[in-house]
Amino acid sequence: MSEQTTNSPPQARRLLVVLPLLIFLGLAGLFLLRLYGGDPSRIPSALIGRPAPQTALPALDGLMKDGAPVPGLDPAAFKGKVSVVNVWASWCVPCHDEAPLLTELSKDKRFQIIGINYKDSPENARRFLGRYGNPFGIVGVDGNGRASIEWGVYGVPETFLVGREGKIVYKLVGPVTPENVNSVLKAEIEKALRAGQ
Repeated sequence: MSEQTTNSPPQARRLLVVLPLLIFLGLAGLFLLRLYGGDPSRIPSALIGRPAPQTALPALDGLMKDGAPVPGLDPAAFKGKVSVVNVWASWCVPCHDEAPLLTELSKDKRFQIIGINYKDSPENARRFLGRYGNPFGIVGVDGNGRASIEWGVYGVPETFLVGREGKIVYKLVGPVTPENVNSVLKAEIEKALRAGQ
């Protein structure tokens, strides 16, 4: 009778020990690369090229501009106009940093700036706009965050550019900064303005 050995060769045993470790290290490396690699403001949006969400939002109670109440967001406001849509909140620290840049941007009357106030109290939102100035001709209140989900918002602040035909043409994740307002956002606005002519 021949004897069967139950012991595998030593190399095979070593491979069984090392293989799970190699797989784990490879997956961990891939995870870290995806987590920290690249610019977070370049997160692609599935909504680019699609119509802006058709969600109507109520006005921010008590908000006035030039002696008149600022209207809420009506999806019809996008028709025929280039629109910069900024999702913001008074409790958002980067929103405080970008507010003066949006106020400066609002001086250009070739396009409209629309605000979506995200999960904020009306008093704090009005105080925020009183402190920095109100760049928005329209402010819709998204109290429960559902409209922002429809817009594909990852977190505040985020800024969208909607072309004259009512389609989203650009998305900026994160705050408007001195670096990206001139090099990216204004260039995208100019492109949208030319596209509609």
